[in-house]
Amino acid sequence: MFRVNKISAIALSAIATLTTIGIAEIINTQEAIARNISFIYSPLSLTLKVESLQLFAETGTVNRNLQTYLNLAGVNEEQKQQFREALITPVEVDPILISRSLNTEEAERLLNYFGSVINIKGGSNGKYLIRGALITSALQPEGLTLINILKNLAVDVEIDIQRILRYTQQVETVLQASAIYEQEVIKQAEIQSRESRGINYANLPDIRQQGNIPFRQETINLLDESRNRGYYAEIYYPTQTVENTPVVIISHGLSSRPEDFHARAEHLASYGYFVIMPQHIGSDIKQTEDFIKGFTGELFVREEFINRPLDITHTLDELELLNQSRWQGRLDTQNVGIFGHSFGGYTALAVGGATFDWDRLNERCNLDIGNLNTALILQCRALQLPQEDYQFRDERIKAIFAMNPVNGGIFGPEGVNSLEVPLFIAAGSYDPATPFVFELAQTHPLLEIPDVYLQLQEGQAHVDFSQLDAGISDLISTVTNLTLPSPVLLNEYTHSMMLAFFEVHQRNNENYKPYLQAGYAEYLSEGQEFKTYVVNEQSIPPLREVYQRFVDQNFNIIFTNN
Repeated sequence: MFRVNKISAIALSAIATLTTIGIAEIINTQEAIARNISFIYSPLSLTLKVESLQLFAETGTVNRNLQTYLNLAGVNEEQKQQFREALITPVEVDPILISRSLNTEEAERLLNYFGSVINIKGGSNGKYLIRGALITSALQPEGLTLINILKNLAVDVEIDIQRILRYTQQVETVLQASAIYEQEVIKQAEIQSRESRGINYANLPDIRQQGNIPFRQETINLLDESRNRGYYAEIYYPTQTVENTPVVIISHGLSSRPEDFHARAEHLASYGYFVIMPQHIGSDIKQTEDFIKGFTGELFVREEFINRPLDITHTLDELELLNQSRWQGRLDTQNVGIFGHSFGGYTALAVGGATFDWDRLNERCNLDIGNLNTALILQCRALQLPQEDYQFRDERIKAIFAMNPVNGGIFGPEGVNSLEVPLFIAAGSYDPATPFVFELAQTHPLLEIPDVYLQLQEGQAHVDFSQLDAGISDLISTVTNLTLPSPVLLNEYTHSMMLAFFEVHQRNNENYKPYLQAGYAEYLSEGQEFKTYVVNEQSIPPLREVYQRFVDQNFNIIFTNN
């Protein structure tokens, strides 16, 4: 069994982003084709003929023109064959879907990034060329292959080598920063675990397993007349509710739905919790399905940055009414915990009191390196909203569990430091959607609030890949040496910490405090290839020191575009 390395994780992120976020309209390029690719490294300029690549792709023949470049690159025979395979291996895509997806705002930003490297002759951004070549190639019988894309470029192009080297340096810096920060988290977890060495976790109740309280599940429909917004919510609740039954609300992520979090809800319900999971109608799976079918041109509605937290407040308002009419006031609706995943993590932070940092978001969205962060691409769409002082705080929220939260640009440390309730952040080391180094390593070490926990799950990659559609599953299978931890193991890591956190900080149950210690994560990880680590706010000063030292040493690479 092999682990995926960091390069593979970044590559997977780029592939997934291009295929799902993309760009474009079809440009009519049937007669206009590129003949040459010029590599510019001022003052040098070398030209590679597209026909040389085509000959190599089709027959394996290396002519003198191509041989010059292979010699410069120091390519051996094995690498030469790998290059040929890369040229001719097709990516299976629906040409209509890629045309539609390449027409989104998110994709426009990405192609602008790649177009800064692949220029029209003379140095102009080549994003429209790339867009046209991608769509045209997908429509042709040969399919979406690299050689076909190159053949379908409408005019000769220039490759900006200096910019490629800069972008490569940025990628390497990001990978280095991620490794350094993760290692420091592990180091701090090992230090903190010594404090709980006297606890025999094997003798404590195993909270990875479901509790023994029977529960029910049902679906209810809700309507917010003030916003003309109807949606459904899944509820899980104990068969016999008791006085002050605790309430947790779960906010799903982008292109997801409440049902995807049934395992979280079932775990909490089996311990006596009332769980309610509302649908977010402008950023759920239905929105994605409508996009695929061509009923909408948006992967998500930008107003979701406003509507999602309002959904949470309206859901709690409705639950208060149901509490009186159906549960005789037994639900504790004034001390609510919230669990949010990804875009739902943003939602949880917003409704918990985090505030927008517009200056930071504007700055981050104007940095080249921001294009390596898929979560930031999503957050940058918020800049099209009125840049007001939004206040989404709901005083009923008393504890926040944010998993892979979207937060680094729109909130940042200043916005998250506005929280006045306990916060638990869970993150994955292989997450391509909300990369650890961007979304957490630039926020967590600068937090100054009490009761903050960070859980690092090795191998956790944002979603349960076993539940993905065949297309994405096939894509993942092409990434070499990619092995992910069992979803069962990751659920155990999450469910145990989630339950312990809400028990301690929502129900004031002191018996669960040992489970929130680094030693318990160490116990859970025994014998596992993919481990989990937990640290509390005592780890923040040393983590801040490591973070600041790295930023000081690499400021020009990270925070400038020159």
